[in-house]
Amino acid sequence: MISTQRKGDIAKAKAISTFTSYGFDVSLPITESAAYDIIVDVNNVLYRVQVKYSSKKEVDLRRIHSNSKGYVIKKYEEASYDWLYVFRLDGKEFLITDVRHNQSTITPQNKHSIDSYFKERCPSGLRE
Repeated sequence: MISTQRKGDIAKAKAISTFTSYGFDVSLPITESAAYDIIVDVNNVLYRVQVKYSSKKEVDLRRIHSNSKGYVIKKYEEASYDWLYVFRLDGKEFLITDVRHNQSTITPQNKHSIDSYFKERCPSGLRE
Protein backbone atom coordinates (compact mmCIF):
# COMPACT_ATOMS: atom_id res chain seq x y z
CA MET A 1 0.00 0.00 0.00
CA ILE A 2 1.31 3.41 -0.97
CA SER A 3 1.42 6.01 1.82
CA THR A 4 -0.42 9.31 1.51
CA GLN A 5 2.88 11.20 1.38
CA ARG A 6 4.19 8.94 -1.38
CA LYS A 7 0.98 9.45 -3.40
CA GLY A 8 1.52 13.20 -3.16
CA ASP A 9 5.13 12.76 -4.28
CA ILE A 10 3.99 10.70 -7.28
CA ALA A 11 1.40 13.31 -8.29
CA LYS A 12 3.88 16.17 -7.96
CA ALA A 13 6.50 14.36 -10.04
CA LYS A 14 3.90 13.59 -12.72
CA ALA A 15 2.70 17.21 -12.76
CA ILE A 16 6.26 18.48 -13.18
CA SER A 17 6.85 15.98 -15.99
CA THR A 18 3.61 16.85 -17.77
CA PHE A 19 3.98 20.64 -17.60
CA THR A 20 7.63 20.33 -18.68
CA SER A 21 6.62 18.14 -21.62
CA TYR A 22 4.39 20.98 -22.82
CA GLY A 23 7.44 23.25 -22.82
CA PHE A 24 6.60 25.22 -19.68
CA ASP A 25 9.04 26.03 -16.91
CA VAL A 26 8.18 24.65 -13.47
CA SER A 27 9.39 26.04 -10.16
CA LEU A 28 9.07 24.62 -6.65
CA PRO A 29 8.40 26.68 -3.52
CA ILE A 30 11.20 26.45 -0.98
CA THR A 31 8.82 26.18 1.98
CA GLU A 32 6.31 23.48 2.84
CA SER A 33 3.83 26.05 4.17
CA ALA A 34 2.66 27.32 0.77
CA ALA A 35 -0.89 26.40 -0.24
CA TYR A 36 0.41 25.38 -3.65
CA ASP A 37 2.90 22.71 -4.68
CA ILE A 38 4.42 24.03 -7.90
CA ILE A 39 4.56 27.19 -9.99
CA VAL A 40 4.11 26.90 -13.75
CA ASP A 41 5.28 29.59 -16.18
CA VAL A 42 2.88 29.51 -19.14
CA ASN A 43 3.87 32.07 -21.75
CA ASN A 44 5.35 34.42 -19.11
CA VAL A 45 2.36 34.15 -16.76
CA LEU A 46 2.94 32.37 -13.44
CA TYR A 47 0.31 30.01 -12.07
CA ARG A 48 0.33 28.60 -8.54
CA VAL A 49 -0.73 24.96 -8.79
CA GLN A 50 -2.07 22.75 -6.02
CA VAL A 51 -1.35 19.10 -6.86
CA LYS A 52 -3.57 16.22 -5.73
CA TYR A 53 -3.42 12.44 -6.13
CA SER A 54 -6.76 10.69 -6.16
CA SER A 55 -7.72 7.04 -6.20
CA LYS A 56 -11.40 8.05 -6.37
CA LYS A 57 -13.42 10.13 -8.80
CA GLU A 58 -14.04 12.78 -6.16
CA VAL A 59 -11.09 14.87 -4.96
CA ASP A 60 -10.87 16.31 -1.44
CA LEU A 61 -10.10 20.04 -1.47
CA ARG A 62 -8.99 20.29 2.13
CA ARG A 63 -5.50 20.21 3.62
CA ILE A 64 -5.06 17.43 6.14
CA HIS A 65 -2.01 16.95 8.31
CA SER A 66 -1.27 15.54 11.73
CA ASN A 67 0.29 17.05 14.80
CA SER A 68 0.72 15.95 18.41
CA LYS A 69 -3.04 16.36 19.03
CA GLY A 70 -4.20 14.36 16.00
CA TYR A 71 -5.38 15.31 12.52
CA VAL A 72 -5.87 18.92 11.50
CA ILE A 73 -8.24 19.64 8.61
CA LYS A 74 -8.26 23.06 6.95
CA LYS A 75 -9.98 24.49 3.91
CA TYR A 76 -7.87 26.43 1.46
CA GLU A 77 -8.27 30.17 1.68
CA GLU A 78 -9.75 32.06 -1.26
CA ALA A 79 -7.17 32.64 -4.02
CA SER A 80 -4.50 30.56 -2.27
CA TYR A 81 -3.72 28.83 -5.59
CA ASP A 82 -4.69 29.37 -9.23
CA TRP A 83 -5.01 25.88 -10.68
CA LEU A 84 -5.72 22.41 -9.35
CA TYR A 85 -3.84 19.53 -11.00
CA VAL A 86 -5.20 16.05 -10.27
CA PHE A 87 -3.40 12.79 -11.02
CA ARG A 88 -5.63 9.77 -10.66
CA LEU A 89 -4.68 6.20 -9.92
CA ASP A 90 -5.81 5.22 -13.44
CA GLY A 91 -3.17 7.57 -14.92
CA LYS A 92 -5.59 10.30 -16.02
CA GLU A 93 -4.51 13.90 -15.50
CA PHE A 94 -6.84 16.83 -14.96
CA LEU A 95 -6.33 20.58 -14.74
CA ILE A 96 -9.06 22.61 -13.11
CA THR A 97 -8.56 26.30 -13.77
CA ASP A 98 -11.86 27.56 -12.34
CA VAL A 99 -11.25 26.56 -8.74
CA ARG A 100 -14.00 27.36 -6.25
CA HIS A 101 -12.32 27.49 -2.87
CA ASN A 102 -15.60 27.23 -0.95
CA GLN A 103 -16.08 23.62 -2.13
CA SER A 104 -14.86 20.74 0.01
CA THR A 105 -14.67 18.28 -2.92
CA ILE A 106 -14.63 18.33 -6.71
CA THR A 107 -15.14 15.65 -9.35
CA PRO A 108 -12.92 16.20 -12.41
CA GLN A 109 -14.77 15.81 -15.71
CA ASN A 110 -13.51 14.99 -19.21
CA LYS A 111 -13.57 18.73 -19.95
CA HIS A 112 -10.84 19.08 -17.30
CA SER A 113 -8.46 16.76 -19.16
CA ILE A 114 -5.05 18.42 -19.14
CA ASP A 115 -4.48 17.50 -22.79
CA SER A 116 -7.67 19.25 -23.89
CA TYR A 117 -6.73 22.41 -21.95
CA PHE A 118 -3.28 22.74 -23.51
CA LYS A 119 -4.17 21.48 -26.98
CA GLU A 120 -4.17 25.02 -28.39
CA ARG A 121 -1.79 26.56 -25.84
CA CYS A 122 1.05 24.09 -26.29
CA PRO A 123 4.20 25.35 -28.02
CA SER A 124 4.54 23.66 -31.40
CA GLY A 125 6.49 20.46 -31.54
CA LEU A 126 6.05 19.52 -27.87
CA ARG A 127 3.94 16.82 -26.20
CA GLU A 128 3.60 14.70 -29.33
